[in-house]
Amino acid sequence: MSKAVSALEGVSHKGFAEVAEAGLRGMITVRGDLASGAMKKAVKAATGTALPAPRRIVIDGDKAAAWMSPDELLILVPYEAAQDTVAALEKALAGEHHLVADVSDARAVFTIKGARADQVLTKLCPVDMATLAEGEIRRTRAAQVAAAFWKSEAETFTLVSFRSVAGYVMGLLETAARAGGEIA
Repeated sequence: MSKAVSALEGVSHKGFAEVAEAGLRGMITVRGDLASGAMKKAVKAATGTALPAPRRIVIDGDKAAAWMSPDELLILVPYEAAQDTVAALEKALAGEHHLVADVSDARAVFTIKGARADQVLTKLCPVDMATLAEGEIRRTRAAQVAAAFWKSEAETFTLVSFRSVAGYVMGLLETAARAGGEIA
């Protein structure tokens, strides 16, 4: 069996903000009735968190549950735990109308860090960054590609895109973060 590698093998760039590909991350798309008791129990068992409110992500250590749409969640777990988590979710949701898919190898994860990290995303995403609260997730675009991001800490953002455009996204982030490109 081949060894799993991240899309860009941890490439990073330091400008007025530091941008980096964050490495492998277990990601599972779960679709179904988010109001059902079985869904709430399954998410709690998989992540240790409650079901997130709309446009929120709840994080418990290295696991998280993110609201993606009225019937969709993104479950984040360590990469090595993704397959076991899929199996556990399938078992917990048996009998419910649902879809569980391991999308870990189809996604790339990036971090944007620094006092002006929000400026990097301001340049790329049609989002009012001044109103984005910690723990709020936005499903949007970065330039011309689909992306989702959240403020993971006071000066840190996490961005997820499709793996197939990881090089493009890293190029966008690197260009937007170049020293001298700060927003006055």
